[in-house]
Amino acid sequence: MFSTQAGTFSDFRLSPATRAVVAGMGITTPTPIQTQAIPILLEGRDVIGQARTGSGKTLAFALPIVERCDPKIRGVQATVLVPTRELAIQVGGVLSVLAASRNLQGTLLYGGRAYGPERNALAKGAQIVVGTPGRTLDHLNQRTLSLRNLRVFVLDEGDEMLDRGFARDVERILAQAPANRQTALFSATVPDWVMRTAARYLRNPQMVRVDNELESPAEVSHVVYDIKPEAKLDALCTLLDNRRDGPVLVFGRTKHGVRKLAGRLADWGYSVTALQGNLSQNARERVMADFRSGAVSILVATNVAARGLDVSGIEQVINYELPDTAGLFTHRVGRTGRMGHDGKAITFVTPEDSHKWRQIERELGRSLPRQTWPNSTGASTPTRTSAPAAKPAVRLSRPSFNTA
Repeated sequence: MFSTQAGTFSDFRLSPATRAVVAGMGITTPTPIQTQAIPILLEGRDVIGQARTGSGKTLAFALPIVERCDPKIRGVQATVLVPTRELAIQVGGVLSVLAASRNLQGTLLYGGRAYGPERNALAKGAQIVVGTPGRTLDHLNQRTLSLRNLRVFVLDEGDEMLDRGFARDVERILAQAPANRQTALFSATVPDWVMRTAARYLRNPQMVRVDNELESPAEVSHVVYDIKPEAKLDALCTLLDNRRDGPVLVFGRTKHGVRKLAGRLADWGYSVTALQGNLSQNARERVMADFRSGAVSILVATNVAARGLDVSGIEQVINYELPDTAGLFTHRVGRTGRMGHDGKAITFVTPEDSHKWRQIERELGRSLPRQTWPNSTGASTPTRTSAPAAKPAVRLSRPSFNTA
C-alpha cells in the first residue's frame, strides 16, 4: 500500500489556479484518500482507491484530472464513468469548478434527455466527460464521442461499474480507449472479485485502502429494531415526528412500494418526495432539487439513491425495508455521517427478514445494536389529521457543469 502524508493541498504538485479553487471551496486539509491517491495519480500511475462513502473520493480523482488535461488540446482527455445520473451531476459539479480555473470544458452524458446539447458540447471540443455507461457508449457508437486523445479514465463506484449490469458496456467503452491511458477505480467497497476484474483494465495499479472493506462510517450510530410488519408504518411516523432539523432519507425496496409509502406520508402532511427508477429525468432532477434545497425534508427512495447521492447534513437514514446485500447496506447508510458529521442509521427487521439480516451481518463481519420496537405488538395503521411542524430548510448549491 502506498503511503504518504500531506498536511495541506500545497504539499501536492498542483497549479496555483487549482490551489486557489480548492482554497475557495474552504477545503484546507486533505482527507486520507486524497492524501494517498492524489500524488500517485499526478504521477500518471493507475490506482484502485477504496474509502468509505463521504470520504472525499471525488476530489481525489478530480484534482489530478484537471492537472493532467491540456486546455490547448480539443477533444476528450478525461472520462469519468458513474452508475447513475444523480452521481454524474454531482461529480460534474465538482469538476466544473476546477475545470473553469484551468480553461477546460466539460459535459455530462446521461440518458433521459435529448442528445443534441451533448453532441454540441462534444463537437466544440469538451476535454472532460462525466457519463453513465449506456449514454457514453451510445455517443461512441454514433461517432459523436472519440477517446483517441484520452489520458485519464476513472470508474467511480467501481464495484457497481464492474458488476453484471454495467460490465459489458464498460468493457466496450474501454476497448475504444488508448492502451496507454491512465486508469483509476474508486469505490467504498472493493471485494476480491473487483480486484480480479480490475486487473484486466488497470496496469500495475497501486492499492490505496484507507477504510475497512464493508464497515460503515465511524460517525454513523446504528439502531436495529425488531418489529412486526404491521407496526412499521406507525414506527416510521414516530421516528419522523421526533427527528431533529436535518433531512431524512428513507429506503424502500421496490418502485411501487416507494411511491405508495411517500404518498401515504404526504397525505398525512409530511414534507416528502419520492425517488425511484421510473421517474423521467426531469422529474428526478426536480425531486433532487427539492430535497437539496430543503423544500422537502424527507426523501423516500429505492436503491437508486444508495450511491452518489450527496446532500449535506442528512440526519438519518431509515432502512424501512432491507437491502439485498451488505454492500448496498453500506452504501445506504453512507448517505449520513459524511465528512466528519454525525449521523444515524435506523434499520427495521421483521421476523421474515431475519435470515437476510443474519446474512448481511455475516458479510459486514459484525453485529449491530438491536432492540425491540416499543409496542411492536400489531399496531394499527396510524391516522394523521394534521401536518407535522415544519423543519428548517437545508441549503446546498446545485452543480454548474455543462448539463444542457
